[in-house]
Amino acid sequence: MNRTKKVISDVFWQLLEEKPYNKITVQNIVERCQMSRNSFYYHFQDIPALVEYSIQEWTEKVIKNNYDFESPSKCIIPIAREIVKRKAAFIHIYRSVCGESLIRHMNQVGLHIVQSYIGAATKNINISEEDKAVFSRYYKCIFAGTVLDWLDSGASYDLLAFCEKICDAFEGSGKRALLKQARG
Repeated sequence: MNRTKKVISDVFWQLLEEKPYNKITVQNIVERCQMSRNSFYYHFQDIPALVEYSIQEWTEKVIKNNYDFESPSKCIIPIAREIVKRKAAFIHIYRSVCGESLIRHMNQVGLHIVQSYIGAATKNINISEEDKAVFSRYYKCIFAGTVLDWLDSGASYDLLAFCEKICDAFEGSGKRALLKQARG
C-alpha cells in the first residue's frame, strides 16, 4: 500500500470520528496530514474517492484478519467488534451521500464471512452449490441487515451484545438447516 494514501485514509477515519462527512474538507485532511492539496489530489480525485478507498481497505483488512470460521459467533463477533471500533465514522458515512458505498462493502464483508463459514461447515456434507448460495445470501442479509439497523438507530444499542445473543440463540440452527437440505 502506498504510504501517503494510508496516511490520508487514516486521517480521514480520525476526522470521521470527530465530525460528519459533509463537514470534512480536503483542507481539513491536508492540514492534519501536513501535506499539500496537490498531494491529496495526486492520490484521490475527491473525498468520495477517498471514502471508497478507505472503506475498501477496511473491508480487506477485516476479511484478512477474521478467518476463524468454525462457528457463526467466531465469524460475526470479531467483525462486529471492528465495526464498533469506528462507530461514529460508520454512522457519519452511512448518513452521507456515500452511504451506498458503505452498504455495498458491508454486504461484501457479510457475504465473505457467511460463504467461508458455509464452506467450512459443509466440507463433509453433500450439498449443491446452488443451496450453498441460497444459504449464503440469506445469512448475509441477516448480518448486513443487523449492521444497517444498528446504524439506522444511531448505534442506540450494543451491537456486540446483540450479535452475541443472536449467535447464542441460533447456535447450530444454520448447520442443521444445511444438513436437512443435504438430506433432501
